This record gives sequence, C-alpha cells and structure tokens, in this order.
Amino acid sequence: MEGWLGPELWQAVRLSIRVSAWATVVAMPLALLTAWALARWAFPGKQIVNGIVHLPLILPPVVTGYLLLVVLSPRAPVGGFLADLGMGFAFRWTGAALAAGIMGFPLMVRAIRLSLEAVDPRLEAAAATLGASRMRRFATITLPLILPGMLAGAVLGFAKAMGEFGATITFVSNIPGETQTMPLAIYAFLQVPGGEDAALRLVIVSVVIAMGALLVSEWIARALARRVAGA
Repeated sequence: MEGWLGPELWQAVRLSIRVSAWATVVAMPLALLTAWALARWAFPGKQIVNGIVHLPLILPPVVTGYLLLVVLSPRAPVGGFLADLGMGFAFRWTGAALAAGIMGFPLMVRAIRLSLEAVDPRLEAAAATLGASRMRRFATITLPLILPGMLAGAVLGFAKAMGEFGATITFVSNIPGETQTMPLAIYAFLQVPGGEDAALRLVIVSVVIAMGALLVSEWIARALARRVAGA
C-alpha cells in the first residue's frame, strides 16, 4: 500500500490511524465512567451534564475547535501551563487526537449507556445477596454484558476520529507530518490543480479502513455474544 500511495499520502494515513487510535483508547475509560453516571446515578444537574456530553454533536465542529484553541492555546492560561510542562496540544498531533476524541466522545457514551440500561439490575442484586463485591459484580456480570456496547462505542469513536475535519483544522491547523490527517490531506489536495488523483486514493483508503473496522467489530461482537450466551 505504501508504494501505491507514496510517502506523502502514507504519512497522512499513518497519522490518521495513530490519532484515531489514541483518541479512542484515551476516551474509552472516561466514556465508560460518564455512561455509568448517566445510566445509574441520580444527581442534581444530570440533564445539564447529559447536554454538555452531547454538545459536540450539536455544535458546528469549527466551534468546538475554536473553543479548544481559546482554552489550550499557548497564550491561554491553561494552554500555557500545559506547554510549560511539555504537554502542549495546539498545532500538534496530540491536539488532533484530543479534538477527534472530543468529537467522538458522545457517540461512545451513548452506545455504552444504552448497553448499561439494558442490563437487568436483578442480576447484580442477586449476585450481591450471594456476597459478591461491587467490583466482582461489575467484572463478572455487568462488563461481559456491556462489552458489545463498548465495542460499538469504540468503533463509532474511531470512525468519527478518522473522519474528523472541522475541529481538527481549527485547533491544530493543517501541518503535513504533524497534524495533517486523511480528511485534511484530502482537502489540501483538492485545493491544488491535479490533486484529485491523490485525494481519490485517500478516499479509497478511508473507505477500506472504515469497512474493515466495522467487519472486525461485528465479528468480535458475535464472538462475545456467543460467549455470554454459553456462560
């Protein structure tokens, strides 16, 4: 594939996979915690929290990117503090992963929350009466039942990260080799004469990666369902 794409295009593909993978892995624990809170806890302002979680789906992506730039710019208090610690995000690939993770976060939370709400609380209550601790109940009952939902959320988050454009280009710009993911590279190639062929190749790669992720997730989900059914 590298020979077909060439070094420049392959660089964008590698960066997209890297950004999307990190965005998904880092966001997953927080998505699980958030989904658990929204599905299982009752607290003041719950609907406000739910609205904030889903805000990236409603706002234009450019707005999300601009807000990230305002907060995490090296000239901003928070961004400057992080930059002094060597943890800057603006105009770096880590910022692209952050933007992609934020845009995919609501999809991950929603998928996990629906799985949690489908779990029968009586199963956990029965395990509690038998002396199972909270962590043991989660590990042996809840987690296996919500794994398909977590997998679906991970795939949705990864796919969203792979296709993220607006927030990324606003927050970290379009820097080849540093922040230029596949969507940004496609946009850049379409702005220059004769760049349509390179853009088309990246489009084909994007479709292949997305379909591959969906097929793998479907296979894993079925394997997990068979395992749970046979347990």
